[in-house]
Amino acid sequence: MLKRTPLYSIHKKLNAKIVPFAGFEMPLSYDSILREALYTRKKVSCFDVSHMGEIEIRGKDALSFLSYLVSSDPSKMRDNHVQYAMLLNENGGIVDDLLIYKFPDRYFLVVNAVNTEKDYEFLLRHKKGDVEIYNIGEKIAQIAVQGPLSEEHLRETMDLHLSDLKFYRFKEVEYNGIPLLISRTGYTGEDGFEIYTEKASAEVIWNDVFKGEIKPAGLGARDILRLEMGYPLYGHEHSESITPIEAGLKRFLKTKDRFIGRKRILRQIKDGIEKKLIAFYTEEKGSIPRGKMKIYAEDEIGYVTSGSFSPTLGYSIGMGYVDAEFDGKEIYIEIRGKKREFKLCSLPFVKKTSLKKK
Repeated sequence: MLKRTPLYSIHKKLNAKIVPFAGFEMPLSYDSILREALYTRKKVSCFDVSHMGEIEIRGKDALSFLSYLVSSDPSKMRDNHVQYAMLLNENGGIVDDLLIYKFPDRYFLVVNAVNTEKDYEFLLRHKKGDVEIYNIGEKIAQIAVQGPLSEEHLRETMDLHLSDLKFYRFKEVEYNGIPLLISRTGYTGEDGFEIYTEKASAEVIWNDVFKGEIKPAGLGARDILRLEMGYPLYGHEHSESITPIEAGLKRFLKTKDRFIGRKRILRQIKDGIEKKLIAFYTEEKGSIPRGKMKIYAEDEIGYVTSGSFSPTLGYSIGMGYVDAEFDGKEIYIEIRGKKREFKLCSLPFVKKTSLKKK
């Protein structure tokens, strides 16, 4: 039985194309996926991301418990800071990637919808010391407001003044008697905010946000926007058999402290890896890479994890894993029975956005 977010009836009224995703009935698009992605890059869009999971960790041993299980170093966080991290398993593989919110008395984890129950059970299984773990996702709705005009838009529609809220920070406010948690975070590469509220208040907040120039955007646009930025997606660039080193995410990895899966990860840093993540593009029309397509040099060397036409750039882009020893500048991807040439490039694909990392 598929779940529905508290905004499902609104999506139906907006004539959204509804698809199953991570156990939910979610809006894929309302108009054109490409137009929704472009509108987010140029102005401001509203996304329902209430399917995402939320897990709370409390107790005097919460910090040491969390520090052992994630790739990052939560001890460096101050109150009202947000940190990107990967939840690791015993073999150094990525159980999930998530955001950690630091409160004075607890940690609030935002996890991928498809992994919510798995992550919760994983945390319970590794629980040690004075630690309390709560799966609170059923109580929370989340709305993402993303785009260059997002700060201005929230000021004009909801009288929210967020110019002092820095990137990867959050604050708690009250809006017409409704408690909100607002963070300057997102998955689009544009400036933007994520608003958390009780599910009962979700429609009120959406309706107040959804005024003026803002437009709704669905999962399709969200996927293109994150790909244009080279952001990984669990089940594509991440899995329990892939380590942060293989995924090109060493910068989010502590190496000196004790943590789960450390042995394999340190060995990879020392001895190297067998596969690596690459980025590629082509300006050839119609050559759009898709997940699981084979990648070739002279012989088969890997597979595509994510690919799409980029409306921002006007050509096709993608990411994939290849043999680590490959050092060429071109690859070939088998598309509809023919091998198409792609050139390698650096990430992100879209270099200039409204994102303010101050």
